[in-house]
Amino acid sequence: MTEPRSLVRRQRELASLYATAKSLTALGGLDEVLQSIVHHAHDLISTDFTYLSLVGADGKLSARASEGTISASFLAACIPSHVGLGGKVLASRSPYWVRNYVSTTRIDHDPDFDRLVATEGLVALLGVPLVIRGEAVGALFAADRSERAFKADEIALLSAFADHAAVALDNARLYEASRTALAELQGAYRKIEEHVAVMERAQEIHEALTGAVLKGGTPGDVVQLLADQLGGNVTLFDRTGAVLVRRGSASAAGGDPAQTVLADAVDRARRSGRCVSAVDTAAIAHSVASIQAGDSHLGALAWSRKEAADRGARDEMDLRTLERSTHILGLLILKERAVAEASERLSGELLTELMVVGPGISPAQRARTQARNIDADRLDLVLVADSPTVSSTDLARHLHDIAQSRWGLAGEHLGRATMILPSVDDDRTVEEVHQRLRQTVGGPVVVIAERVVHHDWARAYLLAGRCGAVARAIGHTDLGATTGRYALYAMVFDTERVHELDRFIADSIGPLLDYDERRGTNLVDTLSAYYDHQANVAATARALYVHVNTLLKRLDRAGSVLDFDWRHEYDLELQLGLRLHQLRAVTGASPQT
Repeated sequence: MTEPRSLVRRQRELASLYATAKSLTALGGLDEVLQSIVHHAHDLISTDFTYLSLVGADGKLSARASEGTISASFLAACIPSHVGLGGKVLASRSPYWVRNYVSTTRIDHDPDFDRLVATEGLVALLGVPLVIRGEAVGALFAADRSERAFKADEIALLSAFADHAAVALDNARLYEASRTALAELQGAYRKIEEHVAVMERAQEIHEALTGAVLKGGTPGDVVQLLADQLGGNVTLFDRTGAVLVRRGSASAAGGDPAQTVLADAVDRARRSGRCVSAVDTAAIAHSVASIQAGDSHLGALAWSRKEAADRGARDEMDLRTLERSTHILGLLILKERAVAEASERLSGELLTELMVVGPGISPAQRARTQARNIDADRLDLVLVADSPTVSSTDLARHLHDIAQSRWGLAGEHLGRATMILPSVDDDRTVEEVHQRLRQTVGGPVVVIAERVVHHDWARAYLLAGRCGAVARAIGHTDLGATTGRYALYAMVFDTERVHELDRFIADSIGPLLDYDERRGTNLVDTLSAYYDHQANVAATARALYVHVNTLLKRLDRAGSVLDFDWRHEYDLELQLGLRLHQLRAVTGASPQT
């Protein structure tokens, strides 16, 4: 069975972005670059038509390139840059969309353009800004001739593409300006030649980065390539500011960069959305660029090197290379996140299928597990994890990481973090999983395992889950163990022994339960509290918020109902009955009739 359509679509979209990177970064004519941008954007978003408009010297938006079925009159239209959806996008420098352009009241309409919209049949419209060094110079639009909503992932991907395209647009403009200056200022030939050389170096670096990504490189590979090309140290931070990867060139000085200066630069880059530079007391220059995908902050990229006064244009271009690299890393992070989320979802779905459909495994399920290089016949250990400080969803995500390295499946099943693994030594396996999970979450966690018999994963899950409830109820809050460790309590969590449990509880405290149910009293709870406080009458009375005399009357009444002196006869059996009754309530089991 193939992977979900959403994963295939996500991979196709991201592959399209990477495939366009090299052509978009190639230096060429402005019109050629603009048309390339629109062509690939149209292929990515799959709307009826796509067009790119730039703000001209007269302050009006005019279309410069288009793709799809669109009339010449529409392309020839010019509208003020402060009205319409384009004005909204330019003013806010952020994505904006409407379900129905003509009927929406959330934008300032231009009458002339509205007539063209009606003639063209334009209905739904999404616009994302083209921002160059903090200035919105135009917008990329995707339009449909029917009402629709644009999803968050579509907006994020198109925004990432637009950011990347804006850099390519800026690159093309600079290249054209360089050629014009070369023709007009022959006397400045040497300076322009040096400038072009710097740009070409940046281009080579960018193409090398793009090639590394297209070949399946990781963020660590990109960071190492940057360090080798730029010199110094390059550090990748996640969205929380934690260091993910730090790499240095062969000539970089040893030691970590000044953390205070670097942390402040990372924070300022995140808040401003621009490249920020600072120099520490050791004369180390730090430049930080934020990694963004639309409005989503994905992390930051920092470049640290010895400060030099003679770098000039090269240093400026290297800073722009650093900014370009954040777009590549942003796309790579989005791809890895999408693949990871899809993998987690598929693993959880397979796990749930095995739980629900079993005992046994169908040919379709066997094929799906084999497609993930997992042998379903060897999935013979079910583990259920619980933590007082981490949600089941987060625990399931951590279990998924463990399952991938152990050829297993993991997910959230019936509200519990669950994993199925191959295992030879069950005690060792559950202890290793507990140790790794505890190290990851940084707090106490209970992991209980049960061996699967005859592909009955559901029964193993039920036993492990109920045994985990028993373990927590008796005060075990941080361990990894099999259900065999709690064999003494098997009557509580083993559903096949529920009749034995019912018989024992009925023989030991049955009269008290019947009396409480008929009279609405709490003799069972009273005796349980009495034993919990080591037969201390005063402490028990305080715990129950009753007078000592009231407690003594209740205890005497319990003796009358039981028809024996429970303080001296059958004391152990009575305590066991009370405790097992409490544990049965914890596991959610109910008496069998």
